[in-house]
Amino acid sequence: MSHHTEQVVAPAAYGLMAEFPGEHELLVAAQRARAEGYTRMDAFSPVPVEGLSDVLGHRRSRVPLMVLCGGIIGGTTGFLLQYWTMVKAYPLNIGGKPLNSWPQWIPVTFEMTILFASLFAVVGMFLLNGLPLPYHPVFNVNSFARASQDAFFLCIEAKDPRFDPVGTRRFLESLHPIEVSDVAE
Repeated sequence: MSHHTEQVVAPAAYGLMAEFPGEHELLVAAQRARAEGYTRMDAFSPVPVEGLSDVLGHRRSRVPLMVLCGGIIGGTTGFLLQYWTMVKAYPLNIGGKPLNSWPQWIPVTFEMTILFASLFAVVGMFLLNGLPLPYHPVFNVNSFARASQDAFFLCIEAKDPRFDPVGTRRFLESLHPIEVSDVAE
């Protein structure tokens, strides 16, 4: 006789999320969480909250550096492509001008700079933001549907070194939220 026992595997925890009644309460909660030592957290709000990104520890974007690199690569590519074409691959002496007459290459070099910079901007934004992201674990919380209307949320991720399911829940409840919800992966 064989006994089959099914084990129920609980979904992996993404973290804990607390809902607050307003933007001021969300900002205060984020400040307290930062002071408590939590570093892996995110906030969701229907309106911009002044100072919230600083409290959450969001660093400056690397997109401008990527755009600069793309522009330099594009300009260099445009210039070298024209140089190679006009001087090495297919030299034509037009009107007695030297083969390396760089002023005529400025428009193409400029356009290649703009093209590469804009492509690097779009690709960099997508990569650094983790896009496309059609699904996020916070969507599992029923009340999160109001995040774009009138609800304010603070989510502390389970990846945080200080995260403890019981201790973190107790901490979030001490902030007097409307509710604290488990966020499953």
